[in-house]
Formats: sequence, structure tokens, C-alpha cells
Amino acid sequence: GCTYCQKQVASVGLTERELLILKMIAQEMSNDEIAGRLNVSKRTIDSHRQNLLYKLNAKNTAGLVKAAYLLKLI
Repeated sequence: GCTYCQKQVASVGLTERELLILKMIAQEMSNDEIAGRLNVSKRTIDSHRQNLLYKLNAKNTAGLVKAAYLLKLI
């Protein structure tokens, strides 16, 4: 990725795992699908999603997708 994008990611402090989940959300995967793919509970994905909403100051999934686009994840 570009240096500017990486700085943006660093500034919101997303973990590698959160970035991966954000990318999967942007690919229209449900929490159940993501949980299955990553072999964790749906609850774990729910809490990651809440953290993403908070860190990215997003109101909903559309906001997360927009952030994923801005961060060049999609």
C-alpha cells in the first residue's frame, strides 16, 4: 500500500486482524461468514466490528465500507 494510506491506518490504530475483518465486511461477508472463515465465534467478530465502528467513527456497515475504500482495502 501507499505510505499515506499506511499512515492513515496507523493514525486510527487498527490491528492486522481488524484490517482483515474490515476488508471482509467490505466484501459483503456477514459476521457468521467471517467467523467461519477465521475459525472464531460470531461474538468475537461482533466485538471486532464494534471496535471498528468506534475507531473509524462510523455509524454503520456503510461507514465501514467507506473507510475500507478510503484505506485502499477495496
